[in-house]
Formats: sequence, C-alpha cells, structure tokens
Amino acid sequence: MMNDTVQEDASARPTFGKRKIKPRLCIVENKQHILTLLGDTLEDQGFIPTPCSRLDDLGGILETVLPDVVIVPTSVNGLPTHDIIHALAAGRFPGKVLLIGPSVAPAVAAARELCGKLGLDLLPVLATPFREEDLFNSVASLVPAQAPPPPPVDVTEALDAGWLELWYQPKIDIRTMALGGAEALIRMRHPTWGIVPPAYFIPDGSDPHFRDLSRFVIGRVFEDWRYLATHLGRIHLSINLPISFFREPGAIGDLRAQFPDHPAFDGLTVEVASSEVTGNLALATEAARQMRFHHIGFSIDNVGEEWPLLVGLSEFPFAEIKLDREFVDGSSSEPLKRSVCRHIADLANDYGARTVAEGVETKEDFRAMHDIGVDAIQGFLFGRPMAARKFARDMRGGLVFKV
Repeated sequence: MMNDTVQEDASARPTFGKRKIKPRLCIVENKQHILTLLGDTLEDQGFIPTPCSRLDDLGGILETVLPDVVIVPTSVNGLPTHDIIHALAAGRFPGKVLLIGPSVAPAVAAARELCGKLGLDLLPVLATPFREEDLFNSVASLVPAQAPPPPPVDVTEALDAGWLELWYQPKIDIRTMALGGAEALIRMRHPTWGIVPPAYFIPDGSDPHFRDLSRFVIGRVFEDWRYLATHLGRIHLSINLPISFFREPGAIGDLRAQFPDHPAFDGLTVEVASSEVTGNLALATEAARQMRFHHIGFSIDNVGEEWPLLVGLSEFPFAEIKLDREFVDGSSSEPLKRSVCRHIADLANDYGARTVAEGVETKEDFRAMHDIGVDAIQGFLFGRPMAARKFARDMRGGLVFKV
C-alpha cells in the first residue's frame, strides 16, 4: 500500500527540466505471450513497459516504478480483474487505467463500473481484437510533445551495466519479396530513459571505447544468430564496424574464430561507412580482400554523392554497396536523387557487387528502387529495427512481403 509521501511523489513525474521523460506503463497479466506482445509494441512506440504477472507484485511496482498507466487485459483465466482494480484503489493509484477486452463482454462492463465507483481514472476501453495503431492511440496522450534530451551515459557505463543490445531490421530480396537477411543495429535499454538510439551514446570511430563496443557487437550478433536460426532457420546477418577495427593485428582472424559451429551458418557481412572507406581505401581494400577468404563480406554503407571516388578501381573486393537513405528517400519524385541512385546501382553492377537501398519508406520509392534494379531493400515500409525476440516472432513462417 502507498503512503501519503509516495502518493505525493507519484503525482510529480520525473522530468528533464520542463520536459517529461518517456511515460511508464505497467501491464498486469499472467499470460506471457500477452505480456510480450503488449510490452514489445508499446516499447516500440516510446513507452517504458513493466510487466506484472503476479497480483502480489503490483503494490511494489506502483510504489517504485510510478507508472503513468496500468493496462489490465480482461482475459479469460487471467488475473482477477476485480482484485486488480481493488489493489489499484487501495494503493491510491493516481494514473490512468486502460482495460482491454471485448467491448460487449459483461466482465468489461463490470470492470468499468467498479473503476468509476472506486474513483480510478479510466481511459476508453481498448476493444479486442485491435491493431498496434489502436493500442498506441489509446495511450498517445501520455507521450510528451518534446523528446527527452540526450542521456548523459557513456559506452563504458552502458557496457558495464549490461544496457546494450542489438536490434534487427529486415532486408528484403526485391525479386522474391522474401526476407533476405537483417542488419544488426545497437540500442541501449536504459532503466530510466528506456530505449535510447545510438546517436546519443556511440563514440567517434577513433575513440578507444569503440574497440570495446565493437567487441560487444561481434559477441552479441553470434549469440543472437543462434537464437534466430533456431526460430527462423538460415538467416544472414550484418553488423556495423569502424574502419579502425581493421587496423588491429589479427582482427579478422579473431572475428572468424567466433563464428558459430552450425551447418546453417553461411558467414557474416560487415558494413563500414563509405566516408571511412573512401578516406582509407587501401586499408579497406586489403581488409575486404582478406575477409572474402573467411566468408565475411565487406559492405560499403551509406554511399551517396561520394560514389565517383569508387569508379575505376583496379580491384574491387567489396561484396555490397548500400545506397544512402538521403538519396533513396524521395527518389520517386526527385530526378537528381534517382539519378545518383542509378549511378550507384550501375557502379555496383559493373563490379559484380550486391546493392541494398536503405530508407525505403513509401511505395513510390520502392517502385523507383525496383526500376533501378537494386538487389535488396531496407526501410520502415517493410519493418523497423526490433529486438531479436520480436524479430524472430514477426518474421516467423517464411514471410513474403507485399507492397
């Protein structure tokens, strides 16, 4: 039960200056698949979810987490809705309550009446079945109008605390429209700020802390590959590394030594920013040449206006060129962008390299990339980056994408 002091603190949510941090949610449900579905969806939409699978744990969560909203699915054989509502009232919960269930179900009507009787602040019921968009709209008013400022967290602190993880964005084969692989993208799961994008904590490529970050990425991607292979079968992954990684003696051999000993593993792709490649062309070419013998493809990432620097090379051991999203986005309506993309695709074709268009967010841009003849596409139109377990769940079943 919450005392008066806690009640006062609960009404004053943590802020950065005048800006509210990400809102917190508590999901009270004993069915793990519902907890996972709601938690993953809400986290992707900018919330910090806390699962509560036992009624005895609810009081502690209300006092320590201070959720802005408690979500109560009124599922059959779930936790007793009556007891949950009484526990919220007894704890003087000051936030919102969101009931989820069939709109005409007697249990939902009874829960609404009880919430009103006990003075709980009830959001409109989220009727089942619902879409992700419906879930977000139910709690959208809780999202701050302004994003929180960059969190003051460095890589060493994040590594030591175990806050870092890899998320995966699908790459779609443009000919078959089937999943053709995935790019691993680093994220921080901060206990206060929730999911933090890399722009807020990744150091410069020359920073000595980048070495530790690179080692984390390499170790984690192979752990995740084993998990994804178990649920999806054969899948090819790519990671991002700085060009400085290849200056370390034995770096490629050390990377190769960590490969999973599994018949479905077909190697790895390493993506390096085009600005780093063109600025260190001799090092990049030698690294790509060596990597080919170890089933590691070298991908030149974010190729845009600097593409002429790759023309006329006597040797091109690079396996892939990725078109910069800056030129892919809007290429359907802007001839200059489309022209740059076509030149890059032609360049890759001349060298026998694979092409991937990044940042495809509209059907029109997809068609433009299809007409240009790229090999694969990647972007929000087909999937945002997601945690490994969500990626495995969403991509299961030999998914074929449609436009």
